[in-house]
Amino acid sequence: MNIINQILYNPLYNILMLFAWLIPGHSIGWAIIALTILIRLILLPASLKAAKAQTKMQLLQPKMAEIKEKIADKAEQSKALMELYKKEGVSPLGSCLPLLIQLPIIWVLYSVFNHGLDIASFKSLYSFMPRLDSINTSFFGLDISKPDLWVLPIIAGASQFLLSWLSVPKTPKTDAAPKEPDMTQMVNKQMLYLFPLITVFIGRSMPAALVIYWIVTTIFGVLQQLYINKVTKIEKKDLQLVREIEKEHSHPELTAKVEPKKDLLTKIMNGRLEKQAKKSGVTISVRTKK
Repeated sequence: MNIINQILYNPLYNILMLFAWLIPGHSIGWAIIALTILIRLILLPASLKAAKAQTKMQLLQPKMAEIKEKIADKAEQSKALMELYKKEGVSPLGSCLPLLIQLPIIWVLYSVFNHGLDIASFKSLYSFMPRLDSINTSFFGLDISKPDLWVLPIIAGASQFLLSWLSVPKTPKTDAAPKEPDMTQMVNKQMLYLFPLITVFIGRSMPAALVIYWIVTTIFGVLQQLYINKVTKIEKKDLQLVREIEKEHSHPELTAKVEPKKDLLTKIMNGRLEKQAKKSGVTISVRTKK
């Protein structure tokens, strides 16, 4: 416990109080927002890495659906999927990394906001840190040292719903009816509504300060997910165009018609894919048939 205090609790508490000292009015609410942005920026490399993994997983959805359709045996199906993940260099658990990192931070912040918003906790301040005469826990008329039953929990639930909705992979429409329901899609749809409700109920029992942290970090996640979805949409269009070119080029009688179109589109796509690869980290190659 002492190690956790030294590594996480004391640094986060001191940074929070420093922000509160610097902000006019010494508002803990605005200090929490500043601390949240700082934490998200520190975690940004891991978050982007997880987002890239999620993007790759979404791009692999057609291949995964094809494997599930062709291979009925569950053991062989799992083996084929693992081989696909290995070949493409992705991990199904890659997108869980930021959440795993945030869990201990959330737990420590809960302790900070639950026990550290009073002058008696100044004993945890470093000797060189400035000290406030009093701690302003009022934020837009709310006492954030106590639970808020409605306003902040509902905002947290709504922002969580938006993030969940943006994060759910869009299933491509196909004419063929699936043999059996996709459990991943079913779980995603259930969590789309269940997780925001859980967020609201948990938020009602926590200090409002922690709910503010959750709201800001979720909004940060929404902005990141919007960017990732935009990149994914562009890459899906490029891959679809590549498949159409390869399909047309596979017929010898269409070779003469397709060749000029293929060369032009390949040049365009190579430029677009290079640009997107630098931004998203997703490597996509255009294969052509001779």
